[in-house]
Amino acid sequence: MSRDAIVMLKEDHKEVKALFREFRKSSTTPARKGKIMEKVIELLTVHTYIENEVMYPRVRALLPELEDDVLESYEEHHVADLLVMELMGMTYKDERFEAKSTVLIENVEHHIDEEEDEWFPKVREGLSRTQLREIGDELAAAKETAPRRPEQPSALKKTIDAVIA
Repeated sequence: MSRDAIVMLKEDHKEVKALFREFRKSSTTPARKGKIMEKVIELLTVHTYIENEVMYPRVRALLPELEDDVLESYEEHHVADLLVMELMGMTYKDERFEAKSTVLIENVEHHIDEEEDEWFPKVREGLSRTQLREIGDELAAAKETAPRRPEQPSALKKTIDAVIA
């Protein structure tokens, strides 16, 4: 069954935002926050992958007037990826775990708000229902094979290790 690409991406956003709300609750234990962040990292890894590999290139090709929006989205994903890589090397017991998690949450929420309030309406206006369903099918297929954990390039790992040390 074909699904609209924007609807699919908004469902991902909703799932991640629910985890963010739980993370922020004062009653959430530090250990639970660690588990929440593990799940957030997995969801963000998959979501970023399918947007970077399918949604953004397809929209870029079909709607060249949205080029600047797509490039900004790639950069926002890059910032989130750096924070995720650093969080992967931490546990909830690390001094900066909660602070770094909070910065990741704030960055991702900003990105989600921009996509949903500004970018998605432009995409919906510019593409047909058929095109959005075709992209949705591609997103669903990519989601099946998407990595669940980010891969850490060796050069980036060395940089991160040097910063953390």
